[in-house]
Amino acid sequence: MQRYEYNVVPAPRKGKKARGIKGAEARFAHALAECMNEMAADGWEYLRTDTLPSEERAGITGRATVFQNMLVFRRAVSAEAAGIGRRLDEMSGEAIPRLPSATEANTVAEAAEGAALIDKIEKVEDSSEASEDNKDATPPITAA
Repeated sequence: MQRYEYNVVPAPRKGKKARGIKGAEARFAHALAECMNEMAADGWEYLRTDTLPSEERAGITGRATVFQNMLVFRRAVSAEAAGIGRRLDEMSGEAIPRLPSATEANTVAEAAEGAALIDKIEKVEDSSEASEDNKDATPPITAA
């Protein structure tokens, strides 16, 4: 099956002046042809024109629906670029990391919580030992 990528550009709103082109319709047709030829030079094929609603601001708090004319272009994407028939890790060039199961993730989380709890207990024990050491020491003599 052939795959495509799409490009949507706004249709010209007014014609473009050029030598030998007279009249509003001819100028508009020239602007449209120029836009289509630019896209074709980049490999895009004209597909269709769509008129789509767009909600825009009207005043401070109001909204108005405006219709926009859009030109839709497409171009074929090669199977390699689209990734057809290849695994995702082959496309990126790097192996995708394996996600742990819920059981493994919970085990790791519990182990981390346990390690944090052990660290807290050791800090409390160290601080209590330090305070006991200070109790045995004689207080410094200060001159009055």
